[in-house]
Formats: sequence, structure tokens, C-alpha cells
Amino acid sequence: MRGRIIIMALLIFSLSCDNNKLAPSRTMGTGFDSSQLPYISFSTDAEIVDEPKVPGEIFIYSERKELLKSRMGIEYRGSTSRRLFPKKSYAIELKEINGEDRDFDIFGFGEEEDWVLYGPYSDKTFMRNSLIYLLSNQIGVYAPETQFVEVEVEGEYLGVYALIEKIKRGEERLPLESLNPFVTDSEAITGGYILKIDKTSGDSGDSDWSGDALYSERLGFRSNYSAYSNELDYPAFGDKRGEETYFLYEYPDRDDISAAQKTYITNYIRAFEEALIEEDFNDEDRPYTEYIDVNSFADYFILNELSANPDGYRLSTYMHKERGGKLKMGPIWDFNLAFGNDGRSRTNGWIYQYNQNYPGDLWLIHFWWDKLLQDPYFRSVVKERWFLHTNGRLGLNNVLDIIDQWSEYLTSNGAVDRNYDRWPVLGQPLPFNSFVGQSYADEIEYLSNWIVQRQVWMNQQIRSW
Repeated sequence: MRGRIIIMALLIFSLSCDNNKLAPSRTMGTGFDSSQLPYISFSTDAEIVDEPKVPGEIFIYSERKELLKSRMGIEYRGSTSRRLFPKKSYAIELKEINGEDRDFDIFGFGEEEDWVLYGPYSDKTFMRNSLIYLLSNQIGVYAPETQFVEVEVEGEYLGVYALIEKIKRGEERLPLESLNPFVTDSEAITGGYILKIDKTSGDSGDSDWSGDALYSERLGFRSNYSAYSNELDYPAFGDKRGEETYFLYEYPDRDDISAAQKTYITNYIRAFEEALIEEDFNDEDRPYTEYIDVNSFADYFILNELSANPDGYRLSTYMHKERGGKLKMGPIWDFNLAFGNDGRSRTNGWIYQYNQNYPGDLWLIHFWWDKLLQDPYFRSVVKERWFLHTNGRLGLNNVLDIIDQWSEYLTSNGAVDRNYDRWPVLGQPLPFNSFVGQSYADEIEYLSNWIVQRQVWMNQQIRSW
């Protein structure tokens, strides 16, 4: 805490320069059912695999009352974390007894059938993803809602998890217009779409490391330009090169999107890229702004840079387009390596300049961001929104209060102790960890101090723009 006070003083100096059932239907034997945290128990009819989902049954409790008992389909999710860590994450689809999809409102997040059970392992605070998602929502930019829970399977305690909304089109998620394969009208075909820049694991049919870069015309399309803005002169869909950027169809997905819809969204992205490539920023006009929601791009930049997310812009990167609207970035996703949890996530330095530091990476950051940050107009929008947000919900008082409240909640309920009895990794270096605390309190203090230092550095940089 003393370190936090000292760093807060540094920041001040820097700124001065500028429906429940009566009782559970199952008796839990692990002891964590006495916690005030909601908890989830599930069982399956077959061994869980990466894909496809296997049938099972799920129970969700809150304050010792059963919220939900349901059939489900469940599979592992994630790519690198799934292969490296024993604490797995899961994708869940609620089902009726007859096998039909079942929508249910869990924790007030709205009725939906698709959910994610994320198991923090290398993030020893448990909260990096949940924190940035909450902050995004607080500044008015939709991100998945989350709830800390404890989980068991077949009577085996699995630890602290976060139940998270899956990113998808829907009234309770991204409220985009529906597109079926027969939509070809010139106005209707303009939306809605969800694209992502990501590995192909989970889409390619190969769940091993070799399945991470199996891009194909069925899954999406490649940019005509490299990560360094030059036009690519070799065919797409061979062995991936680091400079290539592929856009994957998320909605409509690869099995539902029509040829006409593929053509529309591909041409839209290419028209934006051509306008951006040709921009010299000498005229008042900015033709590229006809294609993108600039505020959305600025907010996406701020969230990824505030957290110094080493996967930012190049992996787990979603974008969407409403009918008749411009391209927007987000929702944000997958920040487990951010906030200093990885050696590439530092309190100084820009993540958007990743390619300069890691030119050999197979997934480089697309040229969009370097080019946009050369534009004085775009920088001015970022600057305006940075100080707007940091004087509000991205301000340190709010961010540090959230961390303190969550750490107290998880600790006082015994969830921290139970998790680390099950997974004794405190004090142990795990893949990617750039800091190894000897206690949960150490990890929380590191996270808080890191955020303060990051804001100090970003304030100094952005103020000079």
C-alpha cells in the first residue's frame, strides 16, 4: 500500500504539470458452497474435448439458492492457455431437454444460450479480463459482462472462474441486424457484420498448435496490404507470413455467410484500406473517415494501450458494422496478458508499435494503427477522449477502487485460499509472467502500482500530441 501511495503522489505531480428456487437440488461436498460467491457445478456425458461440444448438465447457485438447472453442451475454449495450463476454460451452450437451444438470463446479463467459463491461471489476480471489460462498459463501449464464480465438475473443485458473455450478435449482446444468406438488398446487405483478426484454432478443425494458422477462403479473407503498408504480391492462404493479416467471418459465420455478403464486407474493408493508404494528411478532408467510426477506433486504442495488451490489435481483435453504418472496433476480448502480466506489457512504450520490437512474430499488428497514429486529426481525437475518460471512469480512483473491492470480495469469501489450495502457483513463475508475487496481496499491489505508472507515462505522452 505504501508503494501505491508513493506512486499516486507521482501521478498527482504529473497531472499538476498538465427468480430463485428454495434450495439447491444438489449437495456440494467441496465446502465452497458456503461462500457468498455464486458457484457452478457441472457434469458431462462424455469426456470434454476442444470441439465439438459434448452434452452435460449444469447447476448455477447464488447465496445457496439454485438459479439454474439445465442441460448443456460444453467444450474447451482458448488456444495457448488451453494447451499450457491445467486449469481449463470452457464454452457452454444451454440446452432444453429435447436438445434445442435454451436462452436464460444469468446474473441479469440478459437471456442468452452461449456463455464462457474463463479460468484465470497465469493471471493470479483473476481480474485482468473482468477489469478491462467493466471499464469499457463504464465508458459506454460494450464489452462482455462478467461475474466471478467458483466451479466444480463431478465433485472436483476447479477454483475461481469468471462467467462471461460470449461475443455474438443478439439483443443482449451486440444488437446488430440479422443477416441470413438470402439478404442481398443493397441497403440490407450493409449490416450487420462481425469480423475478427485472430488465430484459426477452433475454426480450422485442428486443435493443436498446427491449427493456429490454417487460413482458408472458407474462413475469411486477407488484406491486400502487409503490416508495413506495402501491397502483397503473393497469393493468400498458403503458409502464413507474419506480415499478413486475415479477417475471419464471425457473423454471419463461415457456414452461413453468402457469396454476396462476403463480397460486400471484403470490398468495404478494402475500400477503407485504400483510402487510408493513399492518405497523406495534408488536406483537411480525411476520406478514410467515411468508412470508420473514428471515436470507436480511438476508444479501442485507449483501452488496449492503457492495459498495454500485448495481444492488442493483432489477436482476439473484433470489429463490427451495423446496417448503413461505419466500421467500429470491438468488442474487446482476451486481456489476460495485459496490465503487466507479460514481459511485453510494460508501463512505458506503445503496444501499437509492437512490430518494431517483435518483427519475427507470426501475428504482427496491421498497418491501420501505425498509419492512423501518423494523422494529427486522429491523434487529436485520441487525446480528447483520453482526458475525457481519465477524468471519469478510467480515472485512477475508480480503477483502483474496483481492484480493492474485488480483491476484498474474493479474499473475504475464502475464494482466494480455496483456489490456491487447488492450484498452488503463488510464488511460482508461469509462462508469460513478468512478475511473481509471493502472495495474492503482492499480485494485487503489483497490478495497482503498474496501472498508476502506466497512466503517468501515457499522460506525459498524450499531453504532448
